[in-house]
Amino acid sequence: MIDELEVTRPTGGRWKRRDVLCIVAGVVSLALAAGAASTVSVPVESDLGLVAVLPFPFWIGVLILNIAFFVALRGDADGPARRPVMMSLLVVFVLVLFGTAIFVTDVPRGEVAFRHLGVSDALSQVGVDPGIDAYFNWPGFFALLATMLAATGLDPVTVALWAPVFNVALWLTAVGAATRFLTSDPRRRWLVLWLFCLGNWQDQDYLSPQAFGFFLYIVMIGLLVGPLAARPAPFRGFRPADLAEWWRGRAPADSRPGHRVGALVVALLLIVVICASHQLTPFMMVVAITALTLSGRVWPSRLPLIAGIVLVLWLVYPASPYLVGHPPLEDAGLGAAITSNVVDRVSGTPGHVVVVQLRVLLTIVLWTLAAAGAVRDWRRGRLDIRVILLALAPVLIFPVQMYGGEMLIRVSLFALPFIALQACSILLPTEGSARPSSRATGALVLTCFLLAALTVTGRFGNAQYDVFADSEIAAMDAVEEMAPPDSAIISAAHPTPWREDAYLDHQYRTIEDLCQQDLTPATCAPTVYEYARRNAQGAYLVLMSSGEASLVIQGDTTAPDFAEMERWLRTQEGVQLSFRNPHVRVYEVVPE
Repeated sequence: MIDELEVTRPTGGRWKRRDVLCIVAGVVSLALAAGAASTVSVPVESDLGLVAVLPFPFWIGVLILNIAFFVALRGDADGPARRPVMMSLLVVFVLVLFGTAIFVTDVPRGEVAFRHLGVSDALSQVGVDPGIDAYFNWPGFFALLATMLAATGLDPVTVALWAPVFNVALWLTAVGAATRFLTSDPRRRWLVLWLFCLGNWQDQDYLSPQAFGFFLYIVMIGLLVGPLAARPAPFRGFRPADLAEWWRGRAPADSRPGHRVGALVVALLLIVVICASHQLTPFMMVVAITALTLSGRVWPSRLPLIAGIVLVLWLVYPASPYLVGHPPLEDAGLGAAITSNVVDRVSGTPGHVVVVQLRVLLTIVLWTLAAAGAVRDWRRGRLDIRVILLALAPVLIFPVQMYGGEMLIRVSLFALPFIALQACSILLPTEGSARPSSRATGALVLTCFLLAALTVTGRFGNAQYDVFADSEIAAMDAVEEMAPPDSAIISAAHPTPWREDAYLDHQYRTIEDLCQQDLTPATCAPTVYEYARRNAQGAYLVLMSSGEASLVIQGDTTAPDFAEMERWLRTQEGVQLSFRNPHVRVYEVVPE
């Protein structure tokens, strides 16, 4: 009997040939993907983004990686391959999907990562001043970032460059820990991490309070479904007496009081840190805690009340300067949310519209798989109400706040771990931890390869304007150095690599902000010129290829209109060209 146990133990004995081949395949796929991506030139000249310019060896690497993963996942009768094999393939997958841009360029993508470095630097110099802007009303993440950079001496730009890979690794660690309490099937636990990567097109893992807050949110969920979980009493009906008996009949799932107390202390600390670090995540947290508690599956019944009080106190006191000008429910409503998050986004050049449509398609596919999995679990009597609640709870926030047109993106992100977990019920056999057949494994490989193509398309679809050329970085550095304090620096659009170390030194504006919705040359050019001339310290107009591409691709203007605007501006009194390189023109505007 002892000999039989030693033979069937998944982690015992010698390594199998399959395990070695899977690791080798992972290394080969990484080499193919990284090598192919490194040949891409910047700036990207396609409104489809990176997917249009990545060489075919990249996709061969992605295919090989999916084959290796599902061969390892299929494993044998005892379960999937060894943990080191599965971990190594997952690490490669994170590098391939979320590090693609790192292989293309050594510059962080997007404007916001640069801006967040600037906020952190400014906070370390002037302290927390809520009157500066919204970031200083939620300073938790920036204080942590400033402390980390000062303590380690790491290069801030390098930290921002690798932040997506690091943040996704943190997210996967938290999701893996949480799903251990939601399923006992090892194959399902590995597959949910793979699907989570495939569904993460939202691109919120850059250096940001959102990435930090989402990690803490998943950790909180892990505590609620783990050491703070409760076993509900039998439900006998909706009569008040029956409901009261059901509520009082809850029993802690963890029989160790010390573990529960420790977990509760950590949960309370997480509530405070989340409320101090991000505007949106606390609301998602309160809704999720409340939903799980009302289902009878959380032991500390007053946790929603505590979380709500902490959130209100933070909004009333530290964040009050921001809320005075931005009432939380000012733009609430389902119609406004749909217009801002859906209608206004499906516009622009044909390639950009395709990218947006594919993002929607990827989300619909995953939610459809999750719905089918939920139906299958319900019919078999295995549906876990906690997974359903956690997948649907973020939807309740959607009509409350437009959040700059990004609320639907955030809703899909917060629901993703549990959508992925529920989708596993339709993608894997539901009888215990049965081994998938060869045909089912082949279907999984094909499905996930297609999902990977959608993910790369959706995630890097804005590469024409959020992957910066070295010449654009050099130009922006030169402008911030030559511009006197309090002068205005005006860029075409928000994808501009600025403010990382001069956050408070200048007045930063964009043409799209100054002109609002009317970017026609006849109206917008005089508006920009008058603003620049009225600034007492002068202004610098920075026209980058990426900024122009942003306005054109998203349908805000056309290339001929933008060129006409530039021609008009450079002929005006007090405007002179002060810097030029292949991708940037900088005009100095002297004050009146």
